Amino acid sequence: MTPRLDPALRSRIEDWIADDPDPATRAALTSLLEQVSGDDEAAADDESAAGSVLDELTDAFAGDLQFGTAGLRGRMGPGPNRMNLAVVSRAARGLADHLIGDLGLDRPLVVIGYDARYNSQDFAHRSAAILTAAGARVQLLDRFGPTPLVAFAVRHLEADAGIVVTASHNPPADNGYKVYLGGRAAAAGGRGVQIVPPSDEQIAARIAAVGPVREIPVAGSGWELLGEQLREDYLAAICTLPDLEGPREVRIVHTAMHGVGTETALAALHRSGFAEVHTVAEQADPDPDFPTVAFPNPEEPGAIDLALELARSVEADVVIANDPDADRCAAAVLDPHLDAWRMLTGDELGVLLGDHLIRRHEYRGVFARSIVSSRWLDRVVQAAAPAGHDGQDAASVLEPATTLTGFKWISRAPGIVFGYEEAIGYCVLPDVVRDKDGLSTALMVAEMAALARAEDTTLVGRLDELAQRHGLYSTAQLSIRVEDLTEISVMMQQLRTAPPAQLLGSSVVETQDLSAGSVETTGLPPTEGMLLLSEDDTRVVVRPSGTEPKLKCYLEVAESVPAGTSPDQLGAIRSRAADRLGALQDELREALGQA
Repeated sequence: MTPRLDPALRSRIEDWIADDPDPATRAALTSLLEQVSGDDEAAADDESAAGSVLDELTDAFAGDLQFGTAGLRGRMGPGPNRMNLAVVSRAARGLADHLIGDLGLDRPLVVIGYDARYNSQDFAHRSAAILTAAGARVQLLDRFGPTPLVAFAVRHLEADAGIVVTASHNPPADNGYKVYLGGRAAAAGGRGVQIVPPSDEQIAARIAAVGPVREIPVAGSGWELLGEQLREDYLAAICTLPDLEGPREVRIVHTAMHGVGTETALAALHRSGFAEVHTVAEQADPDPDFPTVAFPNPEEPGAIDLALELARSVEADVVIANDPDADRCAAAVLDPHLDAWRMLTGDELGVLLGDHLIRRHEYRGVFARSIVSSRWLDRVVQAAAPAGHDGQDAASVLEPATTLTGFKWISRAPGIVFGYEEAIGYCVLPDVVRDKDGLSTALMVAEMAALARAEDTTLVGRLDELAQRHGLYSTAQLSIRVEDLTEISVMMQQLRTAPPAQLLGSSVVETQDLSAGSVETTGLPPTEGMLLLSEDDTRVVVRPSGTEPKLKCYLEVAESVPAGTSPDQLGAIRSRAADRLGALQDELREALGQA
């Protein structure tokens, strides 16, 4: 018997079809409805197919796609739980109502950009038309481009808000809607930064209050196009960072992962004097299908295989990989300990960048990292800080800082000059882009690789130097994917009520329930998570993923490195750290009932 729709759900679907401004999603939803209505004879003969359609409809109308601190992100398709023109229309109107109604801004300036995914341009143009009709001044990028360009524009143009239509490194079926506040809509430290509470809640409330989409006013014109001048201003700003007197002899392989980063990355590298850049041709041009990768994230296994193949053939010094919207940056190198190419971890690249900015560029200020990122950066900063700096001019102070996960928090660290998170996100020029920026980071990776080559070492050699000076910190993750989100709550409760007494045989000396914390007790606002620290400095942070049905465990072990340790001995210490991380993963699985 063919599955049938609940009458209430059918009514909601019919109302959606009548209100949907996009003929493509209207037609797709009408077809799905027919397949479970007995009107489609082929589907009626295939109960399993009809059941699958019913599941799709049920999920598409299971609720509203939630607007949070990452804005909107989800699978494209019809329905309130999907990314589509109707959902985007409500988001644009809700943002306008927040800026004009909640904040009382007169003709707020909003910058809008977009990536090269399916529907991104349509979503951006629809947003421009709705915000213009609502009374905002809108500046829309004239073509697709990297996310950092919009984050730059919010600060550079003193815009009150910025929108980027992008799903970053999500699968091809997804899209998203990221919002920044700036200008008159944010305090000085939050201009050009992704939204945080209570702004996200206020915007979400305005979105929920928007009436039928067909009644939202839509302008036919009236917005301004941003073009080459903005791109030139951005390039000029980030290209001030590399040392003009530094070496430039380095062979680079670059991949944009089928995203929008190639043009800007190559322009920045060449303008800064890095002439020998080899592009992975198969991944250089934007392609919303991401045909050469299973998942368009440089961190995913296999994602940079083509880049590594090219690196071997041209005998490159470094591979630089941007994610599809170019706000993240990864690096791979030939590891002399392994005699093989490998990706640097996000934490390894983070500590290399922090050390380089202190030593080569004499950065002074706050070096921020997320709570799940390595403490190695803290040790480097503390060692470089002048003794007894209390009372000195703020410009001479070097301090580490720990924030909640995500650049919406990292970028808000008071006095920040550098920030990073282990998920290959880096902010090397916060006065220019107050968010992660994979393009300015690429310039620093190129500079570090060139300097290492000139000094007859490598980036791995630099890591060895840091280990010799500060000890070795090695990190890994354990991700537990669930089908039912209540499983995450069960595991978190188990960890709270019966935390392990030991980690790798060392007594746990500190247990923090981050959800019960406060700025006074933990230095951080409350957040869902647990932190465990053992006597031998092994650390575990467990938290639910903010974007996927996963519980994520961030693991870190510390190894002392005696003075005079040889490269071979250091390789053995690295191997021991890797073995300990593997054992720690097993212990966490057991502690969480997943063994």
